[in-house]
Amino acid sequence: MNQYGTVKPLYPGAFPPPAPEEGDAPYPKAPLSLTLGFDLETWQIPLEELMPSKKVPDGVMTTRKFSQIVSSIREIGLIEPLSVIKPDENSSGFLLLDGNLRVLALKEPGQDTVPCLIAKDFETYTYNHRINRLSTVQEHYMLRRAIDKGVSKERLARAFSVNLSTINSRINLLHGICPKEVELLQDHQFTPDVTRQLRKMKAARQVEAVELMIAANTITAAHADALLKATPPEQRTDYDPPKPDEPKGDPLQQIVKLEREMSQVQEKYKRAEESYGSELLNLVVAKGYLKKVLENDAVRAYVSRNAPEILEQFELVLNTISMEEAVEQAARGDGAVREQATDPADAEGTSADAGANESAEDL
Repeated sequence: MNQYGTVKPLYPGAFPPPAPEEGDAPYPKAPLSLTLGFDLETWQIPLEELMPSKKVPDGVMTTRKFSQIVSSIREIGLIEPLSVIKPDENSSGFLLLDGNLRVLALKEPGQDTVPCLIAKDFETYTYNHRINRLSTVQEHYMLRRAIDKGVSKERLARAFSVNLSTINSRINLLHGICPKEVELLQDHQFTPDVTRQLRKMKAARQVEAVELMIAANTITAAHADALLKATPPEQRTDYDPPKPDEPKGDPLQQIVKLEREMSQVQEKYKRAEESYGSELLNLVVAKGYLKKVLENDAVRAYVSRNAPEILEQFELVLNTISMEEAVEQAARGDGAVREQATDPADAEGTSADAGANESAEDL
């Protein structure tokens, strides 16, 4: 039994001693004079013996980050061991220094044990807070390398807890992007929508747009879209220049085509002229019948209450007039206006009558 009770090491340190047959190292050896913060072995500790060092915020298990951790562990396993310490030699459990979310994620699939590094000092040093995250371009290279090694897109989507379209957009992130722009974006975080807007620009404009976004420290899709809209048409890849006017064809062919179209119009006019009389008669008969029907107050109230849209169409039919009636009404209206404009005596008399009426009302 070792100093940690029944816990057994999972595997030795990262650099085991060389095998005897490999021979001695080409350099002289010296005893290790450094103070290690952890034991060299990774220990397989039961989850029930791990005690959290801080309270996990409420609702964290419903966040996207937690679902990605669960999906990653389910697909490829735990990458980084947990950091624990023995708070007291007489205590039976271990205090968790780093990995509270990973412990919760490991409980989801029902795992019993977890690999841990046992610390020698009570130091809650979290490596995740001291490392630089992968940039978007580096993440693209990582996904491309995984695809080249035979990893399927479906498995990558399950590991990152995203849909397949997101994986495709990140794999094709740099499609249509010039090398100078890739160099500028090498160490920045941005969404694939940024390059989707940038690839609509030509190479020189792409570099200019990226330099503007970096200077403003806003590498966002909205900023890229605004720069795209401000881009001159000749600097866009999706711009189609207007085509020159096509040369005119043979005048004789145009004349033949025009005569053919005129003959078709004349045929349609003759058919309309032949059916005009019967259609007008049907309209007059229907208009008279509807007028009699709607003069009945009971029928009009019933239709208005149960089918107002039908009543509206009936009124449109009643208000329909023929071409001759429209011309006559227009002529009568023009005559009345003309008479009022050319007879100032009548206008003055009307004004005087109106003044007399107002005076009578005042009395």
